[in-house]
Amino acid sequence: MGGFLDRYIRRKAIAQWRLAEQQADQMALPKLRRQRDEARNLRAQLERVIQTADSHLIQPRLGSNQFPRPLGTDWSWRPDLWRTPALRKGLASASRKAGIDQQVTLFHDCPLAEIGMQQTRNRREKDLAPFGLAIEVFGFQGTFLSLSIELPMDAASDLTRQHLMRVDTVIESERPTTMYSRLNIQHGPNTEQVLRELNLSMSESSVDFDLAHLELHERRIEKLWLDLIIDDPAMNSIALRDLTFCRHHRADL
Repeated sequence: MGGFLDRYIRRKAIAQWRLAEQQADQMALPKLRRQRDEARNLRAQLERVIQTADSHLIQPRLGSNQFPRPLGTDWSWRPDLWRTPALRKGLASASRKAGIDQQVTLFHDCPLAEIGMQQTRNRREKDLAPFGLAIEVFGFQGTFLSLSIELPMDAASDLTRQHLMRVDTVIESERPTTMYSRLNIQHGPNTEQVLRELNLSMSESSVDFDLAHLELHERRIEKLWLDLIIDDPAMNSIALRDLTFCRHHRADL
């Protein structure tokens, strides 16, 4: 009977507040003031219930780390900016080095700085990442604009030249553009780089970075980061709806 009684009590409460609304014009001021205070307290509690329910019901779930991984994957990662709410939701007039969190930094050399970034909530059924990143560019007179993503330390653990590093993206732009992804691997005093162009003819794109030809000192790998380089970014809006990394061994021949 608990569920039935709960629903009955809620219906009665709604009816009482509807009646209070209808009688507000004729109500004595002390009673009206008391009802207003009660309604405010109730509203605050209802808003907290709605906010909590939305965080659990809206898909994809906050913190989700679900995405396809190649067979044999031994490390995978989705950056925090695409998983959890950022403390800094966005910024306008981005400086030449502008970090939105500890992992993601925007670099450019445009003197106008008419560039904005904002974390957005993904709500489409096909979205796997809870959040995305929107980049708005207006006038641009610089020579480069790139987004740098620093990989966690465990990405370098046991990394060898027998590995392939895969980057999967979901990117949409207001007008056609060209984007490159560059994987940087620091080992000792040296840094190896691998450059790949992203195929943006479709929103979902994947690139594999083959480490076989790099002159890596495997035991001295210290740091990895990815640069997403946007070509001719002026007067464009770019949405990075998802960004994931996978590391897997090359197939034996």
